[in-house]
Amino acid sequence: YPWEHVEEKYPVGEKVRGKVVSITDYGAFVELEQGIEGLVHISEMSWTQHIRHPSKVVAIGDVVEAVILKINKAEEKISLGLKQVEPDPWETLDERYPVGARVMGKVRNLTNFGAFVEVEEGIDGLVHISDMSWTRRIHHPSEVMKKGEMAEVVVLNIDRKKRRISLGYKQTIENPWEDLAARYVEGTETTGRVVRLLDRGAIVELDGDVEGFVPTSQLAQPGIRKPEEVLSVGDELPLKVIEFDGQQRRIVLSVQEYFRDKERKELETYRARYAPKPITVQKVAETLVAAPSEETEKTSEPSAPEETAKPSEGSEEVAEPETATTEEGVASLEAAKEIPAPSDTALKEEVAGEAPTASETTEEKSEASETAPKEEAAEEAAEAPEVLDTAGIEEKTADSSESESETAPEAETETEELPTKEAPEESKTETEE
Repeated sequence: YPWEHVEEKYPVGEKVRGKVVSITDYGAFVELEQGIEGLVHISEMSWTQHIRHPSKVVAIGDVVEAVILKINKAEEKISLGLKQVEPDPWETLDERYPVGARVMGKVRNLTNFGAFVEVEEGIDGLVHISDMSWTRRIHHPSEVMKKGEMAEVVVLNIDRKKRRISLGYKQTIENPWEDLAARYVEGTETTGRVVRLLDRGAIVELDGDVEGFVPTSQLAQPGIRKPEEVLSVGDELPLKVIEFDGQQRRIVLSVQEYFRDKERKELETYRARYAPKPITVQKVAETLVAAPSEETEKTSEPSAPEETAKPSEGSEEVAEPETATTEEGVASLEAAKEIPAPSDTALKEEVAGEAPTASETTEEKSEASETAPKEEAAEEAAEAPEVLDTAGIEEKTADSSESESETAPEAETETEELPTKEAPEESKTETEE
């Protein structure tokens, strides 16, 4: 009986050599001697790589070296490990890459919350989207980094227990906000190019690769609700800094304050250049289609055929006051002779939410670190072939056929019970008699 003194022959922690005799989806069986086999589970094959199938590491007939992890003599089972032959690289990772160290790595993958950079073979670190730029608000990592390219990053943190590395891309350069604080003091006049239009205002690009925010109320265009009514991406605006927040990394600017001390003719030239755009029938139609009708929300009854034709009639009526709206806008521009002082409360409401706070950034990083392994698992699962549930389809088909067969007789009986046209005439004759 080969398992008689198996614990003495193969003590836990000892290195052994054996031949791979079988491979399954969950691991590989290694023959240590005739009648004694051990299992190398797929999770015990590599410290760093995500093994999808044992055949990627070993093949039948290979002679491998493994470490005894566990022995169950009663069930005749031995657990082996391949990765334990080599030391765990995560145990000494902080010695090789201390916090603050600069590392050159390859960008392996881009996600919505950051980029994964390979520090060394099999070990990737995450560059969170908030650690990609000091001055710009990045919406997707592809704006800064490209998959497959080499990038220099800085080690921010190493978590050996969770096997995670936090990397920074913007930390490769000094924080420019100290210099920007002296450059963009409140009251400083400058120019900016419109790069994005929001509902509350416009994002402009300033000198120094920094972005600022211009609230809609500070565009010096009375009567507008959204900046897209007068501005387009690429427009150059004269601006004055009205708020600089180095902690929140936010610069708020105003066109209105820029022209406060300027001649009236300069303001009129600006307003004429960025006059409200004419309202077209197509624009109105798109607005009507996008906005849900209050009547449709209150009732779910279908409209009659005559009511269906009303939107087209309404669209023709809207087209007529096109010039009138423009004339009213020009009249309001000419009537505005004084620029009102900005309201602090209104400014705070418009600016609120345009720049993330430090607490929001921390929460995003924690969510990203928890989501990272889930996304990698989802990518692995996406490569597995889908199995068509034929049994479910057959059951649904059978149920539908049965329901049709049950409904058909009922429909026939109902049609038989319907009265004919002769029935009312007979009832009339009986009444007359």
